[in-house]
Amino acid sequence: MSAPRTSAIGAAWQVLARDLRLAVRRPVQVIQPLAFFAVVALLFPLGYTPELGKLRAIAPGVLWVGALLASMLALEALFREDAADGTLEQFAVCGQPLVALLAAKTFAHWLLTGLPLTLMAPLLAVTLGVPATAMSGILMSLMLGTITLSLIGAVGAGLTLGVRRGGVLLSLLTLPLAVPVLVFGARATELAILGESLMGPLYLLGALAVLGVTLAPLAAAAAVRIGLE
Repeated sequence: MSAPRTSAIGAAWQVLARDLRLAVRRPVQVIQPLAFFAVVALLFPLGYTPELGKLRAIAPGVLWVGALLASMLALEALFREDAADGTLEQFAVCGQPLVALLAAKTFAHWLLTGLPLTLMAPLLAVTLGVPATAMSGILMSLMLGTITLSLIGAVGAGLTLGVRRGGVLLSLLTLPLAVPVLVFGARATELAILGESLMGPLYLLGALAVLGVTLAPLAAAAAVRIGLE
């Protein structure tokens, strides 16, 4: 009697659990983006000015540019290692939807990079003079923004899969697509610092996240199939 066939959701869950286990064995890949984010944010008071009023004015840009660049550090390895050892080829021929499997890998990337960056941001915002009342707005905006950044990055990682040392090309592909996230996220953070309503930028970030969840896994799967050929 043959074993029961694993469902698409079950297969995606196994991929997610596998990536999380691998990350536990290689904690440097998780710590590196966080360390980069912290260094970027903490250097501004030293290189610009220690005056909290001026730091508070540039805090939205510092936090969002730092989060964007930090999230990109782990993107190049998102699919490359699995492509090198043949795992992606097994994904493509295993009979499970490649879209679901790559979506699970993208979600793992967000759990290991985007979520820690989001949780670290309020701590770094304190060093930039951001009031405590703005922390909830910063968390909500970064939560939505980092999800979209991971989805955009997955498409870029798939497109550069067959390129050796494609980190520069990956950046060139993903940074223009990430500009709307950066603009709306920084605006939401600015409004949160000023104590004003930030629902407008949050709605736009939410719309981008929904669009990314809908289209990015399909585009990433198509790009990976092309890269494997």
